[in-house]
Amino acid sequence: MTICAISTPNGTGGIAVIRVSGPDAVSAVSTIFRPKNEAHVLRDRPGYSMTFGSIVQPDTNEAVDEVVVSLFRAPHSFTGEDVVEISCHGSLYIQQEILKLLVQAGCRLARPGEFTQRAFLNGKMDLSQAEAVADVIASTSAAANRLAMNQMRGGFSTELNRLREKLLNFTSLVELELDFSEEEVEFADRGQLRQLADEIHRVIEKLCNSFALGNAIKNGIPVAIVGETNVGKSTLLNLLLNEDRAIVSDIHGTTRDTLEDTVNLNGIQFRFIDTAGIRDTTDAVENMGIERTYQKIEQARIILWLVDCTAVTEHIEWLADRIIRRSEGKKLIIVFNKIDKIEPDERQILEQLFQPYPAERIYISAKKQINTEELTQALIRAAQMPEMSENEVIVTNLRHYEALNKALQSITQVQEGLQANIPGDLLAQDIRECMHYLGEITGQISTDEILGNIFSKFCIGK
Repeated sequence: MTICAISTPNGTGGIAVIRVSGPDAVSAVSTIFRPKNEAHVLRDRPGYSMTFGSIVQPDTNEAVDEVVVSLFRAPHSFTGEDVVEISCHGSLYIQQEILKLLVQAGCRLARPGEFTQRAFLNGKMDLSQAEAVADVIASTSAAANRLAMNQMRGGFSTELNRLREKLLNFTSLVELELDFSEEEVEFADRGQLRQLADEIHRVIEKLCNSFALGNAIKNGIPVAIVGETNVGKSTLLNLLLNEDRAIVSDIHGTTRDTLEDTVNLNGIQFRFIDTAGIRDTTDAVENMGIERTYQKIEQARIILWLVDCTAVTEHIEWLADRIIRRSEGKKLIIVFNKIDKIEPDERQILEQLFQPYPAERIYISAKKQINTEELTQALIRAAQMPEMSENEVIVTNLRHYEALNKALQSITQVQEGLQANIPGDLLAQDIRECMHYLGEITGQISTDEILGNIFSKFCIGK
């Protein structure tokens, strides 16, 4: 069946692109397209060609719009089928009118992600590459774009296929032994298999460990802004986001729940989380908010502990215990706010008071926007983004991460089986199970349910 959809974002713009893919793509478009040059009949045009002309009503020959039609012949197209892309003016009326004419010509409106799904089914890309298409579209930072582009080019797939191929060779030899069980022949060298299992375990474990970084790059590095009530957390959030996102009030306990938003700083996506002020209170609702603050501290990669320079309370040790204990393994930055309201000697007192707590310290005024660039640079340093080459493989997809964890469990069972010298049939079963989970990622092993779930999350037209 030939499908069609608008591939550009919803709304009015300078131009819009309508994509048509399928066995009848050229003939369907030909019924409504009249080339400016009569010699340029669409069905006779070669692939990778563009033709100027008009979209017309077939019955009346009335022009709807002047367009440029791009033609891609199978199998040299995104989907592997004949593809025609109509570049028209961005009027919503024109877009819908062309879609209506295409449906009348025998096309069907595409479902979300159906073009990419056809590319996968026609062997133009594997499943992990297809998922990377959505990540490229959704990327909001240079780092996220690099990771998605690397995956779309097949970097991740190449690594997995290499591991799977090695496992396949060994499991074939192990299973061959079963045919000669009476002769007790050993085709698969157990020492080499043990080395291979160790290598695959290291690679899969490294990929699993990369997910924390990959997820942070893809969705934004989580930064929790914490501290007592009324120290300026919401003011700081608004400053970092450059908009009035959080309510600012002198009333203690105004923020009773977490508030999140993202911003790009120097090519790095940060996800800032404004939290409820930490204090000892009997208010049940506020206590629920404080409990969520503790949860966000544990989930964050960077903690901004905001302190009011003018009102350091006697509860500092109590507060430090609750923040630092949950910040282990994370980057903690102590941010002293309202620096414009204290004298230099008071700053020295603060330094002495907070000396027991190992963390980078920065003095700012969120309201007066003093030293905010220093805070930005501290955040970029704290992000500790590694230098990533084009061939760097970092896992960003939760489905991939879960499948890799299962593959890791299976290869661990192979290692334990080799150590215990278990029979070849049981060993082969564990190897095949590891191969199964690796194949789930690339789509070598897939179900309609998995495919439907993946492509339903794509935008229509892609």
